Amino acid sequence: MNSKVSYLYSPGSILPAAGFTILYLALSFLLIGFKTDQLWLAIFFNVFYFLSSGTRKFIIGFSIFIVYWIIFDYMKAVPNYKVNNVHIQDLYNAEKSLFGIYINGNEITPNEYWKANHNAFLDVLTGIFYLCWIPVPLAFAAYLFFKNKILFLQFSLSFVFINLIGFVIYYIYPAAPPWYMQQYGTDFLPGTPGNTAGLSRFDAYFNVSIFKNLYAKSSNVFAAMPSLHSSYPLLVLYYGIKNKTGWVNIIFTIVMVGIWFSAVYTSHHYILDVLAGMACAVLGILLFNKVLMQSKWFVNFLNKYLEKISG
Repeated sequence: MNSKVSYLYSPGSILPAAGFTILYLALSFLLIGFKTDQLWLAIFFNVFYFLSSGTRKFIIGFSIFIVYWIIFDYMKAVPNYKVNNVHIQDLYNAEKSLFGIYINGNEITPNEYWKANHNAFLDVLTGIFYLCWIPVPLAFAAYLFFKNKILFLQFSLSFVFINLIGFVIYYIYPAAPPWYMQQYGTDFLPGTPGNTAGLSRFDAYFNVSIFKNLYAKSSNVFAAMPSLHSSYPLLVLYYGIKNKTGWVNIIFTIVMVGIWFSAVYTSHHYILDVLAGMACAVLGILLFNKVLMQSKWFVNFLNKYLEKISG
């Protein structure tokens, strides 16, 4: 057995991977119950971890995103509506007060306007944009992994950091999305399932269940403020500019604006939610650069992580 193979399958490699896998599956079962997604994630991680030294470095790097997903999934264990009161009507009234549109003497929100005035072209276009909210950051992260590992780590950790800020706000200020107000009114109904809202028209147009399946996995529907969907493309654009990605940044800008519009058009977020998501991204980037990146322990952590995924 050559040195590379012995390194991949040494006790020092097998035991930690097996330990983390068993711990993850057991903890998941105890907190939120068993789901096939958990098993597929464990299989995906272990295949990449043991396949080759290159795939091991790759999955160790992308474990940052796996940690994000696990935290997001575990939010089901303690829904935010059990921690604080859910904001429904007050957020709706604030949206109408700031961005209300008068139609025939009646004031409505932008969400209500687009719900009544949607068309097939925008249904398809906004669906395409909304499909970009995770693939684009992950694809950009993969690009950075092979081209600039330092920026890869900074981008990936910034991504998780911004999400953590958003998750904290979810528990401080649980908020119902526009579609909830449209469907259920001001009554608070705990355990309300996820809803595709305006994105159902995309599914219907192509006779698919993409968004239906996606929103069936929602950790909590009362997490509209801030719109982290709106945070991600801004973070991608920031690091695209930092990496001097050139004309690709034009695409990032189009996707960013498209996602912001789509969030409102499909009744998944108010304009206030989108603005809060943008603010969350800016705050996360500033704190990451001005606080974490100025911390000696964090820089040491980055350097050690860089050693694990380099070479």
